[in-house]
Amino acid sequence: MRVNWNYIKLIVLLGLVVFLFAFASDRNARREISKPMVKFIGENNLFITYETVSKLLIQNYGGVKNVPKETLDLNVLESALKSNSMIKNAEVYLAVNGTLSAEIEQKTPIARVSTNASYYIDDEGFYMPLSTNYTARVPLVTGYVEKNNLKNAYIVAHKIREDEFLKKHVIEIHQDINKKLYLKLRQYNFEVQLGTVNFLDKKINNLKAFYQKSLKENTLNSYRKVNLQFENQVICTKT
Repeated sequence: MRVNWNYIKLIVLLGLVVFLFAFASDRNARREISKPMVKFIGENNLFITYETVSKLLIQNYGGVKNVPKETLDLNVLESALKSNSMIKNAEVYLAVNGTLSAEIEQKTPIARVSTNASYYIDDEGFYMPLSTNYTARVPLVTGYVEKNNLKNAYIVAHKIREDEFLKKHVIEIHQDINKKLYLKLRQYNFEVQLGTVNFLDKKINNLKAFYQKSLKENTLNSYRKVNLQFENQVICTKT
């Protein structure tokens, strides 16, 4: 009987490939994770520190460094990071060499509530705690404001953030007990009554027109109140 050596060689070679693949896979799974690398993406990288992110990873996996790859659940780590009220989004991934990396996008504050509690309103209209690491220069929100009802203050704060005139001049948003809104300007003492957020764009355009006209006439310091509550008119009260 003639032996087909080519067939035997093929079987041996195939077995060797399977063995090497299994060995490499087992070794890769047992490879220990190195110290995590944290990268902050986006414009804001001041509110939460590298140390805080590392601590979150450690607390939620009993220590990430020197943990075997096969025991690491990236979804658990991502959920832990996203649960932090400073973090908008987080992605955690693992390189072949065992390097654990986390990409962190922080929330962006657009207003700071200063009532019986102090916190930020972020650019999606949600609560964001103050940071011990950095203080954002954003308009204040005062008066009757609740954490679970930030809609009106957010709408006005977002408008201020997107409008160069408002960003330059408005330093405070006030909401009274009846949810009526007021603005305080940086250089002048008169109060701007917005009322509700209805027809907000029209009201802001009326404010700009009034401001430019009064600036030319040098009368801006003559007013105590500027009422924009009515869509098509500006009612001014002099001092």
